[in-house]
Amino acid sequence: MWRYLQIWAASARYAVVRSMMFRFDFLMWALVEFFWIAVNLLLISVIYSHTDSVAGWSKYEMLLLVGTSLLIQRLLMGLFWSSLFELGRNVRSGGFDFFLAQPGNPLFMASTRKLDPDSLVNLCVAIGVVGYSAHQLGLHPSFAQIALYALLVLCGLVVHYSILVLCVSLSFWITNAQGVEGSYFTLAEFSRLPREAFRGAANVVFVWLLPTVIITNAPARTLLHGFAWHDAVWLVAVAAIWFVIAIWVFQRGIRRYSSASS
Repeated sequence: MWRYLQIWAASARYAVVRSMMFRFDFLMWALVEFFWIAVNLLLISVIYSHTDSVAGWSKYEMLLLVGTSLLIQRLLMGLFWSSLFELGRNVRSGGFDFFLAQPGNPLFMASTRKLDPDSLVNLCVAIGVVGYSAHQLGLHPSFAQIALYALLVLCGLVVHYSILVLCVSLSFWITNAQGVEGSYFTLAEFSRLPREAFRGAANVVFVWLLPTVIITNAPARTLLHGFAWHDAVWLVAVAAIWFVIAIWVFQRGIRRYSSASS
């Protein structure tokens, strides 16, 4: 474990040094992400200028939910996105040989090679949105509530990571999985909606089968309404199951891999 942390720390140092070498790119992409976050928040303001409640959620409750979604996505984008996005291309080009030759777990090496400091900078904005919403709602969460919120956000990150690994692992079976990788973002859009907005078949699909809704609703509810053991247990179990499935599919994909460079 310590060796993997050292490898990840080395990747982080390289990412920071590289970002400082290309400061304009770093600032530009950080601003692009910031404006994207601002558009999302502006959209909420516009919607709630016409109504007081959406699916039973007030403006600042919705802002807390969206802030939680942004928090999880900034973590995914900052820590794993660039590395996983290149995985499919490396499989097609034979560049995946590099990761198989590394003295470590191939999935870890392929997932953590690159970090995006511009996304991690906007992590502060997402935390600020959650904190501002909690202040406007008059919330005073206990240390236990904040710790549970952090745990559930971590579970949400694991679920997002697992779904993304499953998408890019298709590169081992099909020639081009970029369209499938793009579908991840479509699924991620549902994470900004309250669970009460889904009924019937949509509730079964997006709340239970594809847990894109529950991974943001469960931590937000922890701050709003306190500890709910059924939500916490469900999300921890879902994160573990999706992570195991992602590893299993990735390992099966490696067995099919044959170097394109040979």
